[in-house]
Amino acid sequence: MDEARESRATPQWWSRPSPVPAPQARRAEGAGRQGGRGTAKEAAPVPRHGEDPYSTPPYGDPGPWSPAPLVQHPGATPSGGTPLPPPHPTAPSTATPPAGTAVGTAPAGATPAAGTAVHGTPAAGTPTARTVTGGTPAAGTPVPSAPGAPAPTDAYAETGGHAPGPATGSAAPVPGSAAPATGAAPQVGWRGYDPWSQPSSGGPAQPERPEPGGRRRGRLLAAVLACVLVAAVAGGFAGAYLERNGDFGSVTLPQSAPGGPERPADSVAGIAAATLPGVVTIHVRGGGAQGTGTGFVLDDRGHILTNHHVVSPAGEDGRIQVTFSSGHTARARLVGGDGGYDLAVVKVDGVQNLRPLPLGNSDSVQVGDPVVAIGAPFDLAGTVTSGIISAKERPITAGGEDASDISYVDALQTDAPINPGNSGGPLVDVEGRVIGVNSAIRSAEGAVGESQGGSIGLGFAIPINQAKRVAEELINTGHATHPVIGVRVDMSYSGDGALVGVTEEGRPAVVEDGPADRAGIQEGDVITAVDGDVVRTGEELIVKIRSHRPGDALELTVRRDGEEDTVVVTLDTARGD
Repeated sequence: MDEARESRATPQWWSRPSPVPAPQARRAEGAGRQGGRGTAKEAAPVPRHGEDPYSTPPYGDPGPWSPAPLVQHPGATPSGGTPLPPPHPTAPSTATPPAGTAVGTAPAGATPAAGTAVHGTPAAGTPTARTVTGGTPAAGTPVPSAPGAPAPTDAYAETGGHAPGPATGSAAPVPGSAAPATGAAPQVGWRGYDPWSQPSSGGPAQPERPEPGGRRRGRLLAAVLACVLVAAVAGGFAGAYLERNGDFGSVTLPQSAPGGPERPADSVAGIAAATLPGVVTIHVRGGGAQGTGTGFVLDDRGHILTNHHVVSPAGEDGRIQVTFSSGHTARARLVGGDGGYDLAVVKVDGVQNLRPLPLGNSDSVQVGDPVVAIGAPFDLAGTVTSGIISAKERPITAGGEDASDISYVDALQTDAPINPGNSGGPLVDVEGRVIGVNSAIRSAEGAVGESQGGSIGLGFAIPINQAKRVAEELINTGHATHPVIGVRVDMSYSGDGALVGVTEEGRPAVVEDGPADRAGIQEGDVITAVDGDVVRTGEELIVKIRSHRPGDALELTVRRDGEEDTVVVTLDTARGD
């Protein structure tokens, strides 16, 4: 322990007691220090301890104070069997001492060179490890560092301790072999590795860890989405700008080919196409009044049927003008008219290619049958509307305050829109046949006739059977005949039925030898039914009678003194004014 104090070496737990060095060792140590200060030679490796007084063989079996071997870490150690590149030939900086030459002790803390014995230099002839120059070391064999290269960092020196010697099995240079050249590329070797020390800056470069593929894909997807968003926003702004400023240039809109499907003949379009050529618009002027109505062609001789109230403003010297669907116009003259039926016939001369409309049978019409009304409401020629038959034998009266101007019609009711100007126009069925003459409407004001109120879905047409008979009489004779029973009806009677009046101003209530007189009807009798149809007022009795032809036999129900009786009368003829 005294010797340890003289040498000023700090004993450690692994240190062995060091005896006083021999004079030769001291001289060698001094020479080594001087050589280290004077030249760039690297001190020859010397044992860290003196001779073992306990005779523990160096690097033999571990003794009780044997230091633990360092953890060895390869610095890019090549795989087994890989040839190493030869060093660059350069002039050696120092000469390798011959075998058996004593080497001076290295300064404290110096690291001995690879392949140098730690506990003294073996004598000449002592076997040493061999290093094969230019060959491939066996797997696991340490490769010596190049001479002149800096010694590895001693991790133990940082803590103030003694670094242990090189690992067992380090190879010594072969005697007589050439030393590596100074400045040659250092060869990759083993170095001491302390797991608790900081990583060496001169160690092998660690390969860069590749960036995970998922993160790269995420960044790529985010970039694509950003581009799409920017493009969408830019496109939206561009589209809005172009739309507001009209910078689209020429605009061509899509359209279907001309023509289209064929329309069935019984459709509204088919009926209108077949009927319009035979419908005319009538303009009347005269006597300080004017009006517009509708008519339709009866035959190819130029006879046209319309309402009496349409042509009545013309009088005897008025003007009647007819406009056809083709746009051609012609002057017309009045053939005859009857206010009681509200029918009139006019005639055009010298007009070719007329299109007469076929006439149907109004007795065959049923409620609910589809119908089409054609006319010129408010002078809008060629207007087509459609609907159904809402009711039959609807008794209506229309006309002015003069009794001779009142018409009594047992009409067909329809919901096809009819407005002022439709008067005289045809009401046709699905086969394009005329079944009625549009004549009156019920307006919102409650009046029946040509009101300016417009259609509310209550239109009335004269049955074509009655219009046909009247038109034939007007064309053949210039006037129409009315069927009568030969009685005067009291229109002021407010009870149910039609009251036969009393004689006034020399006019008898029952015409002598007339149809009613021959049937036994007397003054004061009340007629309550015609052919079983209930009669509620005097107007309804007139409507029921005028819906027949002269010579027809009717069965009347008569109430007298509270008792009812049935009589049969044959209708007579009266000339209409």
